Amino acid sequence: MGITNIFLFLGGLGGTEVILILFAILLLFGAKRIPELAKGLGRGIREFKDATKEIKNDIESSVKDENHTTTK
Repeated sequence: MGITNIFLFLGGLGGTEVILILFAILLLFGAKRIPELAKGLGRGIREFKDATKEIKNDIESSVKDENHTTTK
């Protein structure tokens, strides 16, 4: 996964704009708080992915159950 895929949600921002945003975040939060923020963000993304995977599995299993009961 390239760097362009990671920042795809930012639209038409170039490399300079991204670096300026990261620098502003560093100034606002400080170097000590950034790892905490990144850990929290990663935890949130992981929970979101787990929830979407669980919903997808529930939907697929209900479709399989529905198909199984209609074929009998």
